Amino acid sequence: MQTHFHQLKNGLTIVGEHEAGAQTMAAGFFVRTGARDETPEVSGVSHFLEHMMFKGTNKRSPEDVNREFDEMGARYNAFTSEENTVYYGNVLPRFQNRLLDLLADMMRPALRQQDFDMEKNVILEEIAMYQDRPQFSVFDLVRSKYFAAHPLSSSVLGSTQSISDLTRDQMQKYFDQRYAANNLTLVFTGQYNWDEVREAAEGACGDWNTADTPRELQNYEGHSEIHVERPRDTEGKDKFNRAHIAMMAPGYSEQDERRYAAAVACEAIGAGDGSRLYWALVHNGIAEAAQIGHDANDGAGAFYGYVLADPARAQQSLDVFRSVVAEACRDGLKPEEIERAKRRIASHVVLSAETPMGRLRPVGMNWVYRKEQTGSEESLRRLLAVTPQDANEVLSNAPFERSTVVGLGPLDELK
Repeated sequence: MQTHFHQLKNGLTIVGEHEAGAQTMAAGFFVRTGARDETPEVSGVSHFLEHMMFKGTNKRSPEDVNREFDEMGARYNAFTSEENTVYYGNVLPRFQNRLLDLLADMMRPALRQQDFDMEKNVILEEIAMYQDRPQFSVFDLVRSKYFAAHPLSSSVLGSTQSISDLTRDQMQKYFDQRYAANNLTLVFTGQYNWDEVREAAEGACGDWNTADTPRELQNYEGHSEIHVERPRDTEGKDKFNRAHIAMMAPGYSEQDERRYAAAVACEAIGAGDGSRLYWALVHNGIAEAAQIGHDANDGAGAFYGYVLADPARAQQSLDVFRSVVAEACRDGLKPEEIERAKRRIASHVVLSAETPMGRLRPVGMNWVYRKEQTGSEESLRRLLAVTPQDANEVLSNAPFERSTVVGLGPLDELK
């Protein structure tokens, strides 16, 4: 692998990870903005704006955008999270310059009022759709309860009210600040031509504006709380027939090396069919699903847990979950459990790294969060370097003793 780096005068950063033997290339704009960067009155604007970026520019209609992706045979999409909005495409190397031209043009959208009004209805339908998906809703709810006043409590979708009230001018103001050149990173992976990348980026992006793009960064230690919601339909009947229980507890940020140990510990406790939670809850028929994981964010992080069960067994499932996690924190994980967990994660890292598309997101996020150009081999080395002592040390703090628990479904209470 050969890495590349260049920064335009306006602050736009370009990073690349070139692989001479690759048969394809991938490129994407990583925008350091998401739900946590929104004010309450524009909640959901980042995700709404992601949709609008495909609605055409002063040079291209919405139909042109989709047609040109298809003409290149591209695999393309975008996503918005609490912290980032990413637009990407994966093509054969001969379409490199055409892909960059299209993506760069999309980064300066027309934001036409007519398109805004039409797409607002699409967003409202999406919000309604996810409200009918309890596995999504319960994590949205636990995040809002756990992080409370912290920016990471914000919903990616926003609310029906915030989206209904949002104006096109508010979106334009948000775009002008958060999509400034100095808040974007252009990432390339695979078989690309670096000299052509630099020249094309200078021409397509060199005149973009700069702006002050602050982000409030603060650690968060969490708090203990139990919250239960029982959604009902218009006839007063329970909207869901299963109990969905989600938990969040203090974890480690994207800048903290202990995130590797936290990921390994969670893999061993409850991320697969061979985990402790699987054998205690799923294998024994107490719960339908049970898992634990770790989510690293900018300046903060959290452990999370999830249980899906029959409402009659919700409390029993939660009690067993707590018992399994508490035992692991108290007594530690065995060396063989740690090794199995590392191998499972390592397999995922290696398989993803086999394609330029699989490498695009890690390369981009490594730069966005840590200003690192770290290859997959280095990431794998850091993962495999995690020792049983490292994993058990992050568990020794007993993070789930300070967890927020949310129950969603036909439940009256949880303890």
